[in-house]
Amino acid sequence: MRRGVRLGIDVGKARVGVARSDRDGLLATPVETVQRRGGDLEPVLARIAAIAAELDAIELVVGLPIAMSGRDTPSTDDARMVGDRLAEGGVPVRMVDERLTTVSAQSALHAAGRDTRRSRSVIDQVAAVILLQHALDAERARGEAPGVLLEPKRKVPSGP
Repeated sequence: MRRGVRLGIDVGKARVGVARSDRDGLLATPVETVQRRGGDLEPVLARIAAIAAELDAIELVVGLPIAMSGRDTPSTDDARMVGDRLAEGGVPVRMVDERLTTVSAQSALHAAGRDTRRSRSVIDQVAAVILLQHALDAERARGEAPGVLLEPKRKVPSGP
């Protein structure tokens, strides 16, 4: 198991849930929910980059919402775009199948007696925790990191 903090990112159209692991990669815990206001993704990317820098994250694990049929959805395309943009920051990004994480998060909150309608921002964090914990458990079980790695790349400035 690789050592170092990883961030779990659950991308949604309105909110982005963020979770973190401990340095040993054993346990995922919630960090925060970043509001995605309008179409402006820059504040969200900047906040995730700041959290990654603050925690000295070695990797970002971004959930890839694939339909149960295995086909891509508009949300899949959005998550890939967010993953690509995050990779421009230089931290490795892994795209990991996240089918049913939000449903699992809603079920867990309901079982704990929480009203899911009033807990939307918490749902996003819990979904990020479930996504990251699944990735950590899979890496520990198989001895290799899950998902598809997007290599870190630096944004090339456009010039004259």
